[in-house]
Amino acid sequence: MGKARNLTILCVAVVASLSVWFASTAAVADLIAAGLMTSAQAGLLTSAVQAGFVAGTLLSATLGLADRIRPTHLFASGCALAGLATLLLPFAEPAGWTTLTLRFLAGAAMAAVYPVGMKMASTWARGDLGLLIGILVGGLTLGSASPHLVNGLIGTLPWTTVYWISGFLCLLAGVLVLAFREGGVPFARTAFRLADIGEAWRSRPLRLANLGYFGHMWELYAMWAWIGAFLQHGPMSLPGAGASVLVFAILAAGLPGAVLAGLVADRFGRCETAAAAMVVSGLCALAIGPAAGVAPALAVAVALLWGFSVIADSAQFSALVIEAAPRHLTGTMLTIQTCVGFLITIVAIQALPLVLPFTGWDHAFALLAIGPFLGALAMLRLRGVRRTA
Repeated sequence: MGKARNLTILCVAVVASLSVWFASTAAVADLIAAGLMTSAQAGLLTSAVQAGFVAGTLLSATLGLADRIRPTHLFASGCALAGLATLLLPFAEPAGWTTLTLRFLAGAAMAAVYPVGMKMASTWARGDLGLLIGILVGGLTLGSASPHLVNGLIGTLPWTTVYWISGFLCLLAGVLVLAFREGGVPFARTAFRLADIGEAWRSRPLRLANLGYFGHMWELYAMWAWIGAFLQHGPMSLPGAGASVLVFAILAAGLPGAVLAGLVADRFGRCETAAAAMVVSGLCALAIGPAAGVAPALAVAVALLWGFSVIADSAQFSALVIEAAPRHLTGTMLTIQTCVGFLITIVAIQALPLVLPFTGWDHAFALLAIGPFLGALAMLRLRGVRRTA
């Protein structure tokens, strides 16, 4: 009962806090309709959060915050900063520098939430680490998908309301997480040495786990960012509300994908599970454009399979790092992994529209297949290293 209770608290806190991350996704439709923002400026809001997260994880890793501060306190502090930064948004010019700065701060604060949450969940692992991290990643996926469901079913909410709701949810998440208790043997707080950062590359198991994660991140957020545009403006030309509901379904398919992959990985192997998921998602990236030209129903099926598989491997990279990292550096190694991974997402998100004029929607997503295919190779090499060890 203690395990179920504490993991429930953690998952609810993660979902509530991550509503801040994707608040702009739900707010921009009303902002654009009101003439307060252009599509290009809306893209900057997303990039500001991603850039803030990268900066926050870099600072956290440099200072070793995730291994020096009690996890619940660090998590709650991140929620407080992100929530306050979001609640200030209705008072700022929607497309101005103040708004971009507040979104950057919210993203930076999330560095104290997501990587730290994975470390907190791992304290309850008893041969089910992949499943526990999978459940947490499933919570992130559900939080990512929820704005699309709101837009699809309720319609476009006033942008100020979106920010008010998200900000208050994040503050509540910070209060809720204080009730979390670590399981088993908690991680001891430790002194940090700057040279410890290099362990993420010096250790071959950590290096290969990170390389697999980087390939995964090249695909994931670019797919999430552009699948809606593909459905609306590509060969299928779906109306806005229908596209929003379908995007929610595609992203939400990652929830069962993460949980099921966690169960499979704990039983049959993390490297094999992650490699298989990446091969499937890479094939979906190659197939979805041509499938839309054949039949819309086929493209929808491919998109749902893509949503399922593109997140299925995510938790296993974190689990591999938790298993391979020195225990006193677990939080820092997770933070470094997510820092570089999210930096890669910024490049991928911006790269896809650059190739779109040359490829069209038929083959634009083929660019994203590079990441999971290379990541699968890293996982197969890591499998050999783990078997030898």
